[in-house]
Amino acid sequence: MDTSADYFERNRQAWNLRTGVHKDSSFYDLVSFKAGKNSLNPLELEALGEVRDKKLLHLQCHFGQDTLSWARLGAKATGMDLSDEAIALARQLNQELGLDAEFVCCNVYDLPQHLEGQFDIVFTSYGVIGWLPDLEKWAQVVAHFLEPGGTFFLAEFHPAVWMFDNHFTHVQYSYFNTGAPIVEESTGTYTDRDAPIHYTEYSWNHALSEVLSALLHQNLQLVQFQELPYSYYNCFSNMVQGPDGFWRINGLEDKLPMMYSLKLVKPQAQGR
Repeated sequence: MDTSADYFERNRQAWNLRTGVHKDSSFYDLVSFKAGKNSLNPLELEALGEVRDKKLLHLQCHFGQDTLSWARLGAKATGMDLSDEAIALARQLNQELGLDAEFVCCNVYDLPQHLEGQFDIVFTSYGVIGWLPDLEKWAQVVAHFLEPGGTFFLAEFHPAVWMFDNHFTHVQYSYFNTGAPIVEESTGTYTDRDAPIHYTEYSWNHALSEVLSALLHQNLQLVQFQELPYSYYNCFSNMVQGPDGFWRINGLEDKLPMMYSLKLVKPQAQGR
């Protein structure tokens, strides 16, 4: 019988294959990034504000563009990811760009065994929590690494999006986490749907209530919650770009929530 370890190993292999395609894609545009382009979006930049000299932990960082963008803004940034190919590329970029970010390769659940210390900011974004079956365990990791008074920020695709089939013609999946993984045999990737890579991937849908409850169970305090009718990324099929430059599903423009964000803080330790 498949176990979580099997799911993570198959997903690691899938993300290794994706990294090989993503690094050369116009979607990630490494040429512009190396020339100084910041990969971060208004949502996270506005929510986190000035990060200079703050310790920042980026969970599930892929090959580190956002981690390195935070480092360029002055943060003492650490990124982690499951994919060894992605982390190898992140370390290469860090050295090439003369930055001082650090990168850790492991399963996010295992990070406390691979990294010490606490951080002013824990950050994660866009296509991350769907690879995790247990958000209670994930939220424990978030709280573990947050300094008292520290901020956690999540920007993510809205769970309503994941209910649809890949072409957004009908509802195919439950809004709720059923416990069992969604298993897909996939070809290509969101940066190139015709890329000659093939893999099996395992994912889980998470209702907003599940995400919020897991974080609130760690006694983190919610200070901001947003839902947005657009995506910054042209990463789903059947998308159209609006006059604002953002992306929506064709025929469902401004009817379907595309992204959301959560900002929570860890309370200061109570004095005597």
